[in-house]
Amino acid sequence: MHINQEASNTKGAPTRDVILVSTVLTLGLSITIIMCGICQWCQRKLGKRYKNSLETAGTPDSTRGIRSEKKALKLHTGGKTTSATGVPGQAQPEDPDRKTDQHSSVSDLVNSLTSEMLMLSPGSDEEDGHESSGREKLGRIQFSVGYNFQESTLTVKILKAQELPAKDFSGTSDPFVKIYLLPDKKHKLETKVKRKNLNPHWNETFLFEGFPYEKVVQRVLYLQVLDYDRFSRNDPIGEVSIPLNKTDLTQMQTLWKELKPCSDGSGSRGELLLSLCFNPSTNSIIVNIIKARNLKAMDIGGTSDPYVKVWLMHKDKRVEKKKTVVMKRCLNPIFNESFIFDIPTEKLRETTIIITVMDKDKLSRNDVIGKIYLSWKSGPGEVKHWKDMISHPRTAVAQWHQLKA
Repeated sequence: MHINQEASNTKGAPTRDVILVSTVLTLGLSITIIMCGICQWCQRKLGKRYKNSLETAGTPDSTRGIRSEKKALKLHTGGKTTSATGVPGQAQPEDPDRKTDQHSSVSDLVNSLTSEMLMLSPGSDEEDGHESSGREKLGRIQFSVGYNFQESTLTVKILKAQELPAKDFSGTSDPFVKIYLLPDKKHKLETKVKRKNLNPHWNETFLFEGFPYEKVVQRVLYLQVLDYDRFSRNDPIGEVSIPLNKTDLTQMQTLWKELKPCSDGSGSRGELLLSLCFNPSTNSIIVNIIKARNLKAMDIGGTSDPYVKVWLMHKDKRVEKKKTVVMKRCLNPIFNESFIFDIPTEKLRETTIIITVMDKDKLSRNDVIGKIYLSWKSGPGEVKHWKDMISHPRTAVAQWHQLKA
């Protein structure tokens, strides 16, 4: 009996094709398992890297916009990064609504800061500090004084000054010095004008000859530093008073003295109430001359005939003048007159409004009762009024001002 070997092999053992297929399936399954492991490892790595990139993108230093936001927030909180709970440096959970509110508040803050920077001068913090302290630094002056007994001559030498304040729009001053021996105000001596100089050197000598020593010690050496102006009155910078009876005059004494605010020795000139209204949309300022009180009597009869002149100045140049009516024989006049001046916003820093109260005379020259200079760099009261006007646009801001010589 013949047995088919192939048939017996088919029935009792797997064929070559079956073995080959099994091998392929086994290898495929192993490769799949290995690939899955690799994919999971890659996902973990890629996920970690993606997470780090997201965290990096969320840090303040990643984009310019977020840096700007951090800077604005620091300005608002005085330079300290403060969380929502008020604890510096404490991380807070992300809240989409809070994030949106943060961005809007930051935008408002930046806009307000930009507007303030455009309208107000740099260094306004310093000016506010001077106002709060009530004392402005006016610089100092160096001079020498001595008496020659043989020639009966008092010698005063004006040497130099340092750290004088800027009185001109160019950021400098044109200083000179007046010398008096009080109480005599009629006879004065003056130094030369030093152009555009906040640390001038004069080195000028002045002699008061034929002056007995007994009279010299009864006098007060008075030095007044002023800023020279060609088209308007000279601006006082500061003063120094030295009683000569308290100074050793036997030899030349060289002294440094801090300048003090100039006082008006002629007494009160009265006060003026006026309002300012700035309208940025129309680029204009409305000056309302309201009333005056306790004006100085300029006429022989003990009264005055006051009126008010208003000058618009730009870079020390006169641009426009307006004036009120004359109030006859009145020391407490009520004017209530308004004047409109066109002033572009970008020119506010170089603009000065000069208010002059005058006494009208028919037969002689009109007398000046007093003046007020309104700008961003005038005296503390004037600067306050100017800043109040800018910070309250379209609103009439009224303030009393002391008239000055």
